[in-house]
Amino acid sequence: MGNIGMQKSIGVFDSGVGGLSVLAHIHQHLSAESLIYVADTAYMPYGCKTAAEVTDRCLKISDFLVEKGAQAIVVACNTATAVAINLLRERYNIPVIGMEPPLKPAVIHSRTGVVGVLATSGTVSSERFNSLKSRFAADARLLVQPCPGLVERIEAGDLTGAETRAILTAYLKPLLEQGVDTLVLGCTHYPYVIPLIGEIAGDAVTILDTGDAIARELKRQLMLRGRLSQESQCGAVQFWSTGSPSEKLISRLWGQHVDVGQLDI
Repeated sequence: MGNIGMQKSIGVFDSGVGGLSVLAHIHQHLSAESLIYVADTAYMPYGCKTAAEVTDRCLKISDFLVEKGAQAIVVACNTATAVAINLLRERYNIPVIGMEPPLKPAVIHSRTGVVGVLATSGTVSSERFNSLKSRFAADARLLVQPCPGLVERIEAGDLTGAETRAILTAYLKPLLEQGVDTLVLGCTHYPYVIPLIGEIAGDAVTILDTGDAIARELKRQLMLRGRLSQESQCGAVQFWSTGSPSEKLISRLWGQHVDVGQLDI
């Protein structure tokens, strides 16, 4: 892998390929910035790991990104954000931006007042998520659906197959029966199955994720600090994986062939 580490870059990481959905929004909004993406596939998924295990992974990966010259870190994982974002912000003197399910816009948007949330078990059980949920519980009926097994299907590259459809149908059916008209995606992997969710849920259900909002917040943070790249050319994008490099899947989701380096941490 080429080294863009001494250039100022933006580090982005997730337990696997899900964070690529956030990286795409960042690349769109901040095309001149050099980006480094780490897929922690050797320890995927985070949703069923203990808080101590997730925190350890976040620290190891963030240390790597800082060593590579990161001027900001995006924790492109709802579980990792819920568990470790406060510690990361204390540890590093750079912006550390995490994921937060878009409950507020979902509540505002909902016509029926019934909002469904699809998330990992780790996110659903976290104090951070439940604190967020309690802020909006008086304004809408929030139906939270843990989705064990869905991340693994997406990591396997099964975005439209029978098994993924069956899993999603089982999770969505009880929400739809209770009048959900707005769905919040509480995991960065889930945007990759939005077409399938739309097929099952129907056109009357609005689907919300946070990738675009995270990219805009990152841009705002960099502008405040005068750190936006002034380059006119597109910045380099570098990909790393702690497990099998998964070049085929990462290239497929990114939309073009990319090289993926092996990261042993």
